Amino acid sequence: MNKIRVSDNRRFLVREDGSPFFYLGDTAWELFHRLNLGEATQYLAKRAQQRFTVVQAVVLGELDGLHNPNANGDLPLEGDDPTKPLEPYFGHVDAIVREANRLGLTVGMLPTWGDKWNRKWGKGPEIFDAVNARVFGEILGRRYRDADLIWILGGDRPIEEPRHLEIARAMADGLRAGDGGSHLISFHPMGGGHSSEHLHQEPWLDFNMIQSGHGARNGRNWEMIARDYLLEPTKPCMDAEPCYENHPVNWKPEELGWFDEYDVRKAAYRSLFAGSHGHTYGCNDVWQMHREGDEPVGYSRNLWSEVLGLPGANQMRHVRALMESRPFLSRIPDQTLVLDDPDEAGEHIQATRCDEGSYAFVYLPKGGHVALDLQPLHRLELDAAWYSPRTGDFTPIGRYSATRAQQFEAPSPLDWVLVLDDPNAGFEPPSTE
Repeated sequence: MNKIRVSDNRRFLVREDGSPFFYLGDTAWELFHRLNLGEATQYLAKRAQQRFTVVQAVVLGELDGLHNPNANGDLPLEGDDPTKPLEPYFGHVDAIVREANRLGLTVGMLPTWGDKWNRKWGKGPEIFDAVNARVFGEILGRRYRDADLIWILGGDRPIEEPRHLEIARAMADGLRAGDGGSHLISFHPMGGGHSSEHLHQEPWLDFNMIQSGHGARNGRNWEMIARDYLLEPTKPCMDAEPCYENHPVNWKPEELGWFDEYDVRKAAYRSLFAGSHGHTYGCNDVWQMHREGDEPVGYSRNLWSEVLGLPGANQMRHVRALMESRPFLSRIPDQTLVLDDPDEAGEHIQATRCDEGSYAFVYLPKGGHVALDLQPLHRLELDAAWYSPRTGDFTPIGRYSATRAQQFEAPSPLDWVLVLDDPNAGFEPPSTE
């Protein structure tokens, strides 16, 4: 296994051989719990074809995962005891993990949803303490020691008491004991939260996650990422749960409408350009694997199998293509490039560049005009092109002097990425192949 580790500059993820790993996640919380192996294979094959690299799924699921059997009729634990896993259930998890890895997908595995250690809301019950959390972690670590995965603790709940922190530490300690430290560990916080709030100094936390969530259009995830980017010690950071496609804005569909592909694109490009090492997409119907006869959660209005090809899911491949088309490990956020960023969140322009100045990306959410200071790139001239986040089309527009207050006008009032390249670098257009 070519393991995933943190890059030497502590900003990104790479494979053990040093090759960059772009974390393009999909939210599949109920994958192990609600789908049979044939359905899971259908889902995984689609996401692999769409060029996702990670699927995030929960072992002890959110939707009454302790007492509501999986698709095969199996429960996960004997008597709700984390030290007594039941083999049929975990054999099913094994099979899905193997299939994901066979398709080239890394599993972002949550040992449990957060209501099993902090029942702030949800089904629960709380079954974890520091003792059994360590045992459960070691069981999982040993079982998946050789799988291609990343551990994700948390599960949409905050650390509010000392015992919550003790449980997280014990779980991480157990995972490390079981897998020999062969996998990275992160933490998925509740909406609006940062893993860094209570855990940044924890030695087992390899990278930070935020959840910008579903409460508003144009949630300012770039500000949340910028905050974590500046923390010491340096750790990679990412938005692991932004607004979901086909989810009602703030759970008020009649009043505020629904998040669509435009919303999920904005969340992706803004967080990445603000300093994220990767990004997670989500769809409201897919995270819960909504099936015929299931009670809809969060106003789900489609079956999971009907919405795998939503526009936003298909367009995430263009995010990956752009990120991987230029030197990956030297990318830094740099808002000093933007001279006229609007204050209004819906129009916020976000910029990133190579630390040596060989390229820059500038995301314009509504097209229009932008004035840039190109002097930080330390080039006399730059080749410019427009990249479409909707189609992946790359359209060169000419060579420009790298001066202060260089002006650019987008081709239309849609969202665009302005790509600026050193003419001598020999960069190719992004490719989704």
